[in-house]
Order: sequence, then C-alpha cells, then structure tokens
Amino acid sequence: MVFPLSPGANEMKIGLTYDLRSEYLSLGYSEEDTAELDKTETIEGIETALHSLGYQTERIGNARSLMMRLLNGNRWDLVFNICEGIFGDGRESLVPAILDDWQIPYVFSGAATMALSLNKALCKRVVRDAGIPTPDFCLIRGKYDLDRPKPEFPLFLKPVMEGSGKGIGAYSLVWNEEEFRITCLTLLERYNQPVLVEEYLPGREFTVGICGNGEDARVLGIMEVIFKNEVPEIYSYENKQNYKEAVEYQNTEDSELAAACARLALDVWEVTGSRDSGRVDMKLNRLGRPEFMEINPLAGLNYKDSDLPILAAMNGMNFTQLIDAIMQAALKRIYGSEMTSVIIQSEQYSYYPA
Repeated sequence: MVFPLSPGANEMKIGLTYDLRSEYLSLGYSEEDTAELDKTETIEGIETALHSLGYQTERIGNARSLMMRLLNGNRWDLVFNICEGIFGDGRESLVPAILDDWQIPYVFSGAATMALSLNKALCKRVVRDAGIPTPDFCLIRGKYDLDRPKPEFPLFLKPVMEGSGKGIGAYSLVWNEEEFRITCLTLLERYNQPVLVEEYLPGREFTVGICGNGEDARVLGIMEVIFKNEVPEIYSYENKQNYKEAVEYQNTEDSELAAACARLALDVWEVTGSRDSGRVDMKLNRLGRPEFMEINPLAGLNYKDSDLPILAAMNGMNFTQLIDAIMQAALKRIYGSEMTSVIIQSEQYSYYPA
C-alpha cells in the first residue's frame, strides 16, 4: 500500500475510535466488566489536545460504529484508536484489523501485536524466547490442569486476558496447594478464561512509558508503584481504582536500576512489534533485577488518572505534549518523515537513551 504525501496537521481529519464505558454500563455491564473502557472525559481530553495541535477530529465510537461509518462512505486521514473491546480474545485487534482492511492508517499497534499482548501467556512465551527475563509460569485451562507441573510456591494467579487489574486481588498471591486450587477454580468460573500462574516476584514494581518506533523508540520515564501503609502490595483492581488512597508514584532515581528497566522495556517493545506509544510493566526478582510482567500497547490516556499521562507529567511532558509525541511517532512511521504540529513544535523531551 502506498500512502499519499503527508498533509499538514491542519488539513488532517482524525477519527476517534473508543469504547465508552457509560454506554456499556447502561446495558447492564458491571463496573469491573467495563474497567478497561473509557470515560467521556478521556475522549474529551484527547480531542482537546488534538484540536490544540491543529488537527480536525471526528468521533466515531466503537468497532460497530466504525463498520457502519465505513459502509456509509465515511473516511479519515488517520484514526486515533483506543478501542479495548469487550468480547473475545481478539477484542483489541478488531479495530486495527478493520482499518487495515480498508487501508486507513491509525495510531498505536497493529492487530497482531494487540492479540499477542492481550494473551499474557502467549506474550510471555515470545518474550522468553527472545531471551528477556520473565517469571516462570504455567497456564491452567480447566480443572484437568490443576495437577500438572507448576512453578514453586509462592505463586501469583490472574486471568490470562484481562487488564486494569481485573481478576487481581489479595487472593492472587497463593502460598499452598489448597489456596492454589480454590483461586484457580474461582477465577476460571468468574472470568471464563485460562488462569496464568506465575512465580511470584517479591521486589519493587515499575511501569515504563515508551514512545516511538524502531531506532526512534525512547523511554519517557520509569515510574515506581509504591504501596501505602496497610495496603496489600498487589497492584489489584481495587488498588488501581483507588490509586490516590492506595499507592503513590515516584520517579526512579537509581541510574543503574533505571538503565536496566529501560533496556528491558525497549527490548520487549521491539520483540512484540509494538508501535507509537505504550507501557511495559515489570517487577524486581529476589536478586533485585527487573523481569517482564506484561506490556500494554494500548495504554490508558485519561489525562488525570492513567499511568502513562501521570508518568509523562512526572518527567516534564504535559498531556498535550504527550499526544503530540504520539502523533509525531505515528506520522513518521506512516509517512516516513516527521510533521510539525500547528501549535506545538515537536521538542526533544527528556528521554532515556535507547
């Protein structure tokens, strides 16, 4: 496919694809069911940032709305896609696959990467095959797997295809066979998907923000998740929903540790084929070395509450600058050359070196 010459920012019409949380709540889905979906203020924040950068925008909505619009003849120069989906193991891949079929460029990773990253076990196998450290693990698909070999206790259990801490709580950390069986069976029934069983890493927890593609990929910052007093040290659904009371975030000041976290994150970014911007989560093992936990190539973009904007702000990049950096990365990837925003010129942000 050959794209036309890149238009200027003020000539570009950007379509916005998203899953609005309120729409699914109104259909009877629970708060936890919709945890990964977006608030109206998230869409408004992205739209405001894009407008300030000189782009025109049009709200599209979810995958079904996108399909209807396409069949009705609507087109866009670029789609800013944050659709998480809610059904099936390819839910994050659906919008990228549709846009690929219609040859419409879009921001963030493609369908293959989205499918890989959603399935944490498959992603860990790819990462491990590349020689990147990740906790030993096994997969429990049903009751028949409970007696198969697994890593040594303590173990950490979670659904294999969820985000935003869904299916994670104090119960996820198990110390013996009885706890293991009870938690596995409970998760299998509640989430109707396999359970990822991992060796528990006892060390500190970090999330690393990345922006860019190929040799241009850079780390935006490395944020440590620190649990407050009397809060279980598990980045659970409950703790994520109440993060202001449960945790505090800090930049990593240890230069040696920061370099190790940055290198691991960039290696994962490359091997998974991730694009434009996202986050890589990791924890330290017993020796104090980082190991890969999971990657989020579709990181939350609520300008107040999402980890990536918070991390960026801690490193001197406001929300509009973050959206600008993401757009610049996508446009360079698609058109082969950098574009200049109308309002904010692309700047050299304080990236860690590749």
